[in-house]
Amino acid sequence: MGSQYCLSLEDVDEAQKYLSSLVHLTPILTSSSLDQTAGRSLYFKCELFQKTGSFKIRGALNAIRHLSTGGGEKPQAVVTHSSGNHGQALALAARMSGIPAYIVVPRTAASCKKAAIQGYGAHVVECEPSDESRTDTAAKTIQETGGVLVHPNQDPAVIAGQGSIGLEVLQQVPAVNALVVPVGGGGMLAGIATAVKALRPDVKVYAAEPHNADDCFQSKRRGSLTPNPRQPNTIADAVKTSIGLNTWPIIRDLVDDVFTVTEEEIKQATRFMWERMKLVIEPTAGVGVAAVLSQRFRSLPGEQQNICVVLCGGNVDLGSLDWLQNTRDTEDTAPA
Repeated sequence: MGSQYCLSLEDVDEAQKYLSSLVHLTPILTSSSLDQTAGRSLYFKCELFQKTGSFKIRGALNAIRHLSTGGGEKPQAVVTHSSGNHGQALALAARMSGIPAYIVVPRTAASCKKAAIQGYGAHVVECEPSDESRTDTAAKTIQETGGVLVHPNQDPAVIAGQGSIGLEVLQQVPAVNALVVPVGGGGMLAGIATAVKALRPDVKVYAAEPHNADDCFQSKRRGSLTPNPRQPNTIADAVKTSIGLNTWPIIRDLVDDVFTVTEEEIKQATRFMWERMKLVIEPTAGVGVAAVLSQRFRSLPGEQQNICVVLCGGNVDLGSLDWLQNTRDTEDTAPA
């Protein structure tokens, strides 16, 4: 890897060795009906079965390790901002190391994610649903607590931890021709691309994101970092944030293409996974599935036959499902 990047293959290797006894080696699952629909062999990397329900625990644990071994003393506290999944992961990782955690979360974040963060013993600090408010509130929280920021997607140790997914996929699916990775801030995408391109430059790495949050697509098209101009409106709540200064150079150089999908495509793909594979993925994981089922993806060269889709998480806000909410209300009012 060139020195222009914030991490190397060695960093990802080191992270994987450290994480191997701490996180789950998540399974690869397949579906013949989905293969038929996509016209390819699809392999699903099931990070929804990971601790805390998403891939984020990998980066959080690796970041805490770097903080705790950097000079002896543990930090007074760790602080981050998150739509929910990184917050849960950092809360658990901090608890495992006996470090207080403060998680800045948009007030609009899924209630199940806020509850999980508190369940892991962290303090939830609410902010407005914008990148600016998240950053400002985190900075203020750091001042108040004397804590250290663990950025959800630009911290090199976080990116290296997420990259361990790429190493696992190469081991689990040796015949893989391409990986499809949802992108928000780009930590997982950049980590996977760093690992995969160093070991198997022939394997394509594709990003998938909503049309409504297409900063990665726009950045690649223009050749310069182009953040979302406003807070995106998408059901895929974990990819509303934009790629950043550390992830952009890796994505610019190592990611082969970006596929964008509509809200309807995301919903259909998510439902498809629930019904056909019985996998309760969150809509953000549905973004990658929607990408491989899209017309544009299906028109890719035929030699790309074995495609691995990273199902990044399964933290579904069940309270947002009207039919389930109605069922719960009926149960609550049912006579004993």
